[in-house]
Amino acid sequence: MIPQERLEQLITRHEELEHMMSQSAELSSDEIIALSKEYSDLSPVVKAAQNYLSMINEMIELAEMITDKDIDPEMKELAEMELPDLKKRLPAFEREMEIMLLPKDVDDDKNALLEIRAGTGGDEAALFAGDLFRMYQRYAQLEGWKFDVVNSSSSDVGGFKEVIISVSGKGVFAKLKHESGGHRVQRVPDTETGGRIHTSAATVAVMPEVEEVDIKLDDNDIRIDIFRASGPGGQSVNTTDSAVRMTHIPTGITVQQQDEKSQLKNRQKAMKVLMARVYDAERAIRDAERAAERKEQVGSGDRSGRIRTYNFPQGRVTDHRINLTLYKLDQIMAGDGLEEVITALINEDQAALLAEMNG
Repeated sequence: MIPQERLEQLITRHEELEHMMSQSAELSSDEIIALSKEYSDLSPVVKAAQNYLSMINEMIELAEMITDKDIDPEMKELAEMELPDLKKRLPAFEREMEIMLLPKDVDDDKNALLEIRAGTGGDEAALFAGDLFRMYQRYAQLEGWKFDVVNSSSSDVGGFKEVIISVSGKGVFAKLKHESGGHRVQRVPDTETGGRIHTSAATVAVMPEVEEVDIKLDDNDIRIDIFRASGPGGQSVNTTDSAVRMTHIPTGITVQQQDEKSQLKNRQKAMKVLMARVYDAERAIRDAERAAERKEQVGSGDRSGRIRTYNFPQGRVTDHRINLTLYKLDQIMAGDGLEEVITALINEDQAALLAEMNG
């Protein structure tokens, strides 16, 4: 059973925040924003806590009625009917409450930068990267998110060598963060006359999109190179030196941006990606340490391992981290079946956290 004292503390804090916000004339705008966010985040938890405590109190009252010798027989009979039903419903309420009380990932509410890169497999890998791009694009549409290409490098046969997308909306990082890792495809390429199944791969990285308040990069740690953008085969795209390469010297992380004709816009986009990559590198170290302690790999930030296989001949998608296999490849690649995989990954992560807290 969840300690009532902890729930009462949350309810008290929620009331304190409401009172503090009522004194807004005495607060700065930053303080108001911080208090409003804490109040908003706490509100659904407090509502669930009140419902949970109400159920517990009702169960205590019913149990007392059943043992009370002086109570009306009809009232006692009603109590005896209602108490088992409440006891049956209690575990689901407790589970919901426990999940709401789990430590919150500070990045869950952030937007995300989604990077897809063709891996081993040549042209087929680039085509698969394009398939993943369209899968996430459709999923973003279904979620009501904004999906904007920041930078891309197309393959000669279609698809992408690399593409970076800014995804913005409600709960973007919370839902997409488990997509980071190696994605493998098994299928017969259109160019294969012998009907042989080829295996190729693409890597996906999902990073929280950060602001300057989230991470401070020293200007002295950033080397900026300006050059003339070029297209496939070395063709000149721009007649001015507008392409930008930024290198974060301490980590060696490099970002190149040449999609825009304006050097200023390329600088802004490159800095956005650089901040996200440096922040994500720091986050990956923290997540790996946490995963080692928990012996749990979902969301560990480990990009090196294969996380999912898309087998076209069998119409099968397998997520290797949670041993989930679905024969819904067409729906998943179309975007509308991806929710089932993401939900399973989130549930597994929550179960591991609950086991850690209760263990």
